[in-house]
Amino acid sequence: MQTVEQVIDSEFLDVRCMLLEIGAMLDRYDRSCDQSPAEASDDHRMDLIYRAILLLSQRDTTADRSERLLNLFSEMP
Repeated sequence: MQTVEQVIDSEFLDVRCMLLEIGAMLDRYDRSCDQSPAEASDDHRMDLIYRAILLLSQRDTTADRSERLLNLFSEMP
């Protein structure tokens, strides 16, 4: 088992990259909604993305985030 510092050392840059990608996707989505407000919809997938971000942002939680994310995304129609 890795130490706390080893986990952060080995994963930080990859996680940072993934978070930047998520931020960029949300920016693109918002800009597209601004350009075409009539096309902006209440897409269930965007709700799932925001719920997933909320789940991940809870610092004091149990160590089963991956399982909860899988369950969340299994709610897709």
